[in-house]
Amino acid sequence: MSSKRVVVTGASGLLGRAVLAAFKQSKWTVMGTAFSRTGMDLVQLDICNKEKTEEVIKNFKPTAIVHCAAQRFPDKVEQDVDGTVRLNVAATKNLANLAAELGAIMIYISTDYVFDGTKPPYSESDIPNPLNMYGKTKLQGEQVTLDANPNHIVLRVPVLYGPVEYLGESAVTVLLQLIYDSEATKLVSDNEIRYPAHVDDIASICVDLLELKETNAEVKGIYHWSGKEAMTKYGMVRDMASVFQLPMSHISPDPNPSQGTSRPQNAQLSNGKLENLGIGKHTPFRVGIESVLAGWVQRKKSEGL
Repeated sequence: MSSKRVVVTGASGLLGRAVLAAFKQSKWTVMGTAFSRTGMDLVQLDICNKEKTEEVIKNFKPTAIVHCAAQRFPDKVEQDVDGTVRLNVAATKNLANLAAELGAIMIYISTDYVFDGTKPPYSESDIPNPLNMYGKTKLQGEQVTLDANPNHIVLRVPVLYGPVEYLGESAVTVLLQLIYDSEATKLVSDNEIRYPAHVDDIASICVDLLELKETNAEVKGIYHWSGKEAMTKYGMVRDMASVFQLPMSHISPDPNPSQGTSRPQNAQLSNGKLENLGIGKHTPFRVGIESVLAGWVQRKKSEGL
């Protein structure tokens, strides 16, 4: 059994599944926790239950925690602010304190939405100014993480995509449905600029950070990683249609800011700090989206769509 032991929260989710797999491949002893979608290798755990969380994690004796669990959909956050604060802030504080007590290092997954998007690209030293409640709760999560132990790590990431259990699991993959819903014309946002990253890239970085920290005590605090292609939602749809040679004549770009919850116009994150450590992995968007969506497109073809 490896002396390197990691707990991955939210291990049934989009990012958590990739993180769990990456640590297993790297010969760590891994425990993944999930709230509802528990399978054979996941422990059912409500991390908002402080006492139960302490019991489960203390029994496992981790040397690291990668905290992926969160309410990450901005519009859902606005509908349940109290629940989001319990998960994104209070549960994070409990985990960070627990890790510190056990002598374990925690990686807290945060977001580019801690910035207002007015002065990109953003370095780790730039002052956050979140526009919405999602960004605010994630920023609070950062603060309680580093307050618990300044040796903990905050990893800010952009919108993520990867192998999904349903298209709506990622704000990127859900766009494929717009291409197939061709009975009516559609306007798709061509305003806010995002830098989508593949979950496998983020998972690789989490492993590399914890591996490097074993020999470099200065690996701590805040780090950024972002995809390298500037893309609006319309741009993502256009690439999907191009990769799979699908018609999108029913889709037009909308130059206006998106409706609903306020979002930063361009919250590009600078990758320089991680790259200077020799850490970083980038899957080109067209390569990644083809791999992720090929099965879904094939399924649509078999359905005659």
